[in-house]
This record gives sequence, structure tokens and C-alpha cells, in this order.
Amino acid sequence: MAKATTTIRQSLNYQPQYAHYFAENAALFNRVVSFYFDCIQAHAGILALTNQEALTALERLTHATERHASPILPLDNIAPGIPAMFRRAAINAALGSARSFSSSLKKWRTRKEKHEAKQLRKSAKSRPFRERPPVAPRTWKKSAPFYAGLWKERQDHSIVLKVWTGSCWSWVKVRTLGRDLPADFEMQSPALVRRGAQWWLHTCIEKTFTAPPKIAGQVTNTETRICAVDLNINEHIAVCTVQTVEGTILATRFIGGGREIAGFRKCTLGRIARNRSQTGIIAENEQDNAALWAKIRHRDEALAHMVSARIVQFAASHGASILVFEHLGSLRPEKGRYSRRGNTKRAYWMKGRIFRYSKYKAWNAGGIITSRVNPRNTSRECHRCHGLVVRYNAGQPVTPKGGTAGYTPGAALVLCETCQMRDHADRNASLRIGQRLLERYQEPLKEKPHTAGRRGGRVSKETGVTRSQDAKRRSGPSTRQARQGDSNAHGTAQDALLKFPGNETCLQCHGPQRQAGPGVTPEAHSHHGANSEGNKCVACHMPQIAATIADVMVRSHTFNFISPSMTDKYGIPNPCTSCHQDKTTRWALDALDQWSNISPWRMAAR
Repeated sequence: MAKATTTIRQSLNYQPQYAHYFAENAALFNRVVSFYFDCIQAHAGILALTNQEALTALERLTHATERHASPILPLDNIAPGIPAMFRRAAINAALGSARSFSSSLKKWRTRKEKHEAKQLRKSAKSRPFRERPPVAPRTWKKSAPFYAGLWKERQDHSIVLKVWTGSCWSWVKVRTLGRDLPADFEMQSPALVRRGAQWWLHTCIEKTFTAPPKIAGQVTNTETRICAVDLNINEHIAVCTVQTVEGTILATRFIGGGREIAGFRKCTLGRIARNRSQTGIIAENEQDNAALWAKIRHRDEALAHMVSARIVQFAASHGASILVFEHLGSLRPEKGRYSRRGNTKRAYWMKGRIFRYSKYKAWNAGGIITSRVNPRNTSRECHRCHGLVVRYNAGQPVTPKGGTAGYTPGAALVLCETCQMRDHADRNASLRIGQRLLERYQEPLKEKPHTAGRRGGRVSKETGVTRSQDAKRRSGPSTRQARQGDSNAHGTAQDALLKFPGNETCLQCHGPQRQAGPGVTPEAHSHHGANSEGNKCVACHMPQIAATIADVMVRSHTFNFISPSMTDKYGIPNPCTSCHQDKTTRWALDALDQWSNISPWRMAAR
């Protein structure tokens, strides 16, 4: 089972004198926490106990009962009649602080011992250990939680709390303003939190659900849906696409607001720069333009929460179980004016906020797992064929007059010259982000050359064919067998250890319903019978026309269809007449002209 935890923050509407009561209650709580922290420091063995055992031991030391009428360290000296749940809340807070301080001190001592041992091994003059040890808390500003028994009659917009008024314990009723508690969450103990001059009620809520499988297990299920997000600093802050593991694109959403927030930051940073020019040198430890800085920070914070909420809502509405982002931890603003650098820097910071907020919101939404991938070339690669794309703006020629197609950073549109894909640049990038996650976990399923083959392979620059290493690793193949090697989709007659037979290997990515596929069945695409040799994907896209040793022919790895006209022009064998050896190239060209679904790129070389 897994748990999702979040906090509901509600402002309080109360009578003026209640603010004093809440302050006195918080002050008493911190005095009790400090008291128990000192008790734990005086009895170091308490930290070796479990939390429940430590709570019992501390209550025996400080609380008077019928069996222990005279405790060693009476708590009544601080305030009389402290409720049991108030006392236990303070004990738990003190235990948490004591364990944290003990752990920090232990780590500091370990680092000191390592430094001293290292200096003893060196023959040169030793360097002293200058790191200061951690210090126990000197002041306490913890918020007072309300365990069961310290609150009652909680309704949608009101609650009754038991607080210390400074002279006695009293029940006070306050109204709550803000988000209601969700019905599917279990409520934990509320706490009074002071924010400026206003008191708020923070309630931790928790939901238990079945833990989702890990990403490696989900990507093997064809029903899994992935929501990939491309974060930007231009007009669209986020572009989200939902796709299946098989590559089917289900939905896309553009989340705007980038220009508005950038314009707001530019104006505000300009005001800060003008104020600084008029103020001059600022005193040490004095913050300038605090209100304007807070305005920028709050606006960025609100927008990051809004965008992350929309991302999670979009993913949940389409049944996505994985949320994918780019790993953008090393972005740095370019050199330029102060306002431009500051604007870009805060835009990068907001990207990090959006990821952090989306991560916990996605988990709370029902166990959606969040992951990040390498951002290298996600905006430069085509999501269909993975070739490099040309990026340009609307109304701008893809290929300038007298020039070549290039890449314009930040342009809105992309074109792939290999497969003629045209799309929005950010949408294309988000699709590549999702595909990159699948590539990470499906890498063992991909067919790769063996290490020995890559080291010893002989590469022909003309054909791009690597000599098969099966003949070196296995016994038995003869030159005659290699010439007749049609039983293997790659290389010669030796088994390539394919995980799927025949066309199934290719149809995983290039099936009829896939974007990278022909859009029709293999029979309609090849114009050959279902069980014929001409219906095999490798028959046209990896024809057995590449020469290696002697007259042994292996399959070419060009993947592009070689037109019969290229045989007449360059003498390159083509798959048509290589199979129909009794026919001419003219016959093959006439036959291709009768195919209604012929691809333009297939005959581009004619």
C-alpha cells in the first residue's frame, strides 16, 4: 500500500482577544518542548528507545500519577493542569528535534575523525578541522498541534479548540475560511500556524491506495499511457501530450501564460533597477525593494501551482499513469541587461517549481509516477523518424533564398526533411520526451550489434554494411549457405536471435496504426501476397544487395527504398529486379507507376 499526504491550509475568523489566546498557547507549547528537550539531553539513553517507549519514559520522569506521585522533573512547575494530549504532542516534537540534533552531531564527529585520520597519514603539515559543530536549538518557534481531545465539533466552516489563555484552559470556537476537506482523505491532527498577524489552521490529510507498479513494469503493458511535458519560457509555459506505450498520440494541451508573466517580471525588475539607481549603496543585511521582490515571488509561485495543477488534471483525465519531464538542472541565463538576465533566471526557477509541484500533486491524484529524462536534442529530433528537424517561424521560408535549411532556436514550427513531418516545435519536443522514457526501459528489447561485432566489423563506406560476425562465432556456415540466407532478417543465413519472427519486429514501430507506419496493411503497402517473399519488410527496405567476401550478398541497412532508376543511373542493385531476375528495370518502373499508394519519397530519385 502507498500513502498520499497533503496539507489543507485554512485562514481563521475569530474574535480579537483570541489572537492573544493563540499566542499564549503557542508560547506554552514551546516552553514544554524546550523542557522535554532538556530532559532528553540529560538522559541520553532515551534516544536509544523507540518513540512509544521514549514517550512512556519521559512521562514517568515528569508526570505525577497515583503510582508515581513524585516525578523527578515535575512538569507542573511550568503550567498547571496541562492536558495529556498537549503534553504528548510536545514530547513528540522534542523527540524529533533531539533525534535530528543527535544525528547531525554524530555526522559532524564522523567527519572530524575522518579528517584527523587523513592528516595522520600525510607527511606534510596538518591542517586543522575548521567546521563548527552543530548547536542545540536556542529558541523554539514550533506550531502547536491539536491531538484528539484538544478539538471537537469540526464542521465544514468551524471548529472548537482547547487553548491556554494565559491563566486557564478554555474552549474557543473559530470559523475556518478556505478549501474544504476532501471526502476520500483521512484527517490528521490540525495545527495552529501564525503567518504574520493572522492565525491559520493547517490540517494534514492522508489517503491510502494500492501502490502503482514501477515504471519498468508499466512500460511493458500496452495499456499504459504516458503524459510527456515540455516546459518553456516563451508563450506556452507547458505543452503536454498523452501517448500510449505503442506510440499512439491521444491528446495534446498547450498551457499559455508565458508572455504575461515575462512582461510582469520585466516591468517589476525595471522598477527595482530604477529604485536602486536612486538609492545608491545599501546598508549591510538590509533588503531593498522587499515589496517588489515579494510581488515577483508570489506571482511566480501562484503561476507554478496553477500550471502544475493543470498538467496533473490533464494527465489524470486521459488516464496517464506516468508523468515525464526533462531534466533541466543546468540552465543558465545568457549575458545581457540586468532585467533580461533576471527574468530568464526566474523563468528557469519556475520550471523547477512546476516539476516539484507536479510531482507531489500527481502522486496525490492517485499514484501517478513522475520521471525525468535527458533533454539532449529533444527539440532537434523528429518524433517520427528521429532525424534532425528544421525549426522556423510562421511566414518564414524553411530554406532561405540562396541558403540551406537551418535551425532557428525558439521558432514555433518544425519540419523534418527526411519524413516531411510538420508540427509545432514544442509538441514535437514533448513527444520526443515521452519516447525517450520508453527508449530507456525498452533498450534491452532493441536489437543492437554485439560488442565483438562492433570491434571487429569491417564497414563499407559505400553501403554502410558491417561484415557479419556470426561466421567467426559459430561453426558450420559455408559460403553457399550464406548466399542463400533468406531465413534471417539481418545479415546472412545465421540466426540473428530476433525476439519476434518475420515482419513483427518492424511492425512494433511501423505498424499500420502507428505514426511511423504506412497507414495500411503490409500486403497493401507491398502489393505482394501475405506469405510471399516480397511482402517482407526487409525485402524492399533491407534488400540482399550488399557484397562482402567473394560473391556473398547480405542485406543492406540503408532502409530507404532503392528505385530501379538508380540501377540505370549508378549501377546500384535494386530490390525489384534482384528478386525478379527475369525482368528489366523498365518493367519494374512501369509496375511501380500502377501502385496508387506509392510514397513520394520512394520515387524521389527517378
